[in-house]
Amino acid sequence: MTSPESPRRPRWRNLALLTLMLAPLLWPLQQLAERYYSNELVEQNRQTLDLYVANLLGSLRRYEVLPRILGDLPTLRAALRQPDNASAKDQANRLLDQLRKETGADVIYLMAPDGNTLAASNWNEEDSFVSRNFAFRPYFREAMAGNLGRFFGLGTTSGKRGYYFGAAVRDGDSVLGVLVVKVDLDHTETLWGNTPEQLMVTDNFGVVILTSRPEWRFRASRALDIEEREQIAQERPYPTIKPQDLTLDINAWLIQSRELKETGWTVRILAPINLVERPVQTVVAIGAATLAALLLLLGLLMQRRRHYLERIALDAKARQQLERRVQERTQDLEALNSRLKQEVLEREQAQQELVRAQDELLQAGKLSALGTMSASISHELNQPLGAIRSYADNAGVLLDQQRNDEARDNLRLISELTARMASIIAHLRAFARRDRHAPERVALQPALDDALALLAKRRQAMGVELIRDLPDATLWVQAGETRLRQILSNLLANALDALNERAPTRRIWLRAERQGDGVLLTLRDNGPGFSPAALERAREPFFTTKTSAQGLGLGLAICDTLTRALGGELTIANHPDGGAQLSLYLRSADPGIAFPRED
Repeated sequence: MTSPESPRRPRWRNLALLTLMLAPLLWPLQQLAERYYSNELVEQNRQTLDLYVANLLGSLRRYEVLPRILGDLPTLRAALRQPDNASAKDQANRLLDQLRKETGADVIYLMAPDGNTLAASNWNEEDSFVSRNFAFRPYFREAMAGNLGRFFGLGTTSGKRGYYFGAAVRDGDSVLGVLVVKVDLDHTETLWGNTPEQLMVTDNFGVVILTSRPEWRFRASRALDIEEREQIAQERPYPTIKPQDLTLDINAWLIQSRELKETGWTVRILAPINLVERPVQTVVAIGAATLAALLLLLGLLMQRRRHYLERIALDAKARQQLERRVQERTQDLEALNSRLKQEVLEREQAQQELVRAQDELLQAGKLSALGTMSASISHELNQPLGAIRSYADNAGVLLDQQRNDEARDNLRLISELTARMASIIAHLRAFARRDRHAPERVALQPALDDALALLAKRRQAMGVELIRDLPDATLWVQAGETRLRQILSNLLANALDALNERAPTRRIWLRAERQGDGVLLTLRDNGPGFSPAALERAREPFFTTKTSAQGLGLGLAICDTLTRALGGELTIANHPDGGAQLSLYLRSADPGIAFPRED
């Protein structure tokens, strides 16, 4: 019997040819990845742009009505009617300084019809506006014409950027002068933070006035015509009358913009295109690695097949026996194939059931998250809303009694509480998005004073005695200022709720001390304390010993979640002498400077 022909060995060039055929598949993969990550970046920047525009417009609208309201004050009108009366001007200066502190404006000043400044809130500073003439400013001309003057520019005296609102002070049909409020916009740049995305706000001339990159400031984003350059030279809104051009590589940025019709500004967010290129390159690299692994696996299978055929060729004498065995094996494989088909069918049915179950679980998770967030917002805003209602009622009584200064204090407190409510809502939104910003350095005593002030009226009404044991030296902890105030307010409010069930005398003890690498704050009351069941389930959301009208059972659950997010620990127990005792442990921070809080 002649020897069988040796089987052909597979050639590696076939594998190389297959590689060349499959490599173009990486191009559509790259296109899909670019489209996906570009859409993600666009949506993220759109939300950021909406938040920044809302904050910017809110800052401006807050001061928009001030000039017309303050222009009716008798002291300011007296200064305009008697421009040579030194006493009237001095009273106007002091009143404007007080108004500036209460409203948070940068500068408030009063101008005569000729544009000369008669009184200003900075009358006692080196860069005082008093006796300076700003008749060339557009806001003065618009106010004298009977309109609300608006203008952005660099102060010729202070050298600071600001947005100006001006309104005429009228006596019947005659104009006594113009009242101007300058708003400092520098803080809107600091809100942006250190991110790859860049902020750029341009005015009606296309000149950059606000930006997260200082080298772009006061540069022209487009070509200026002769009329625009003449208007810039006349109004002098920038430190130069010839703004240099801003040269940007448009292909290197993903740009989104929003026009503000009220101001004529355009707000843009510029995201580096490499924010999309990097993940796309990663996806393409993973795809290429997967393709290489598949080809390598195919090559190994081909190698094994070659060895197998070689062994069959050398075993020619046992071919018949081998064919018989192969035939028997084929029958076994057919039976196995039938069983595999049945198992595959059952597996597909189970997979479909799993997909339906996952969809139902995802929908249930969404509804649960929505319910928890709604309940959290309701719980966190109940206390400030109660305080606002109380202050508003008191303000009405004070106004009826002509106690305007005390009524104004109540209105200021209402403004602070609304700002704090906005901060709480912003924090809950960030918490829902799993904000991962690092904790900042916060002074414990001022945050505790704020929480006590929020609940002061309720505590006094209940006759609760407060016993404080706090060190004179400021204790600095690693926390978020809003989160820390939220934790302290909830703990104090729960203590007051517990004391409602006890007859006088009612007491709350506060003690703070350094302990190891952190600070331990202990809050104790002489109420009924926790029951064994309450101690076991106090951290569970919606668990409460109160009625549904008194609480939702989220206070301690939120405090525990926020504390653990800050790297701290909240301990709940009963004091040996009776009452509840809660211990809040936070990590220490390096000492800093406790600046006055701005709301």
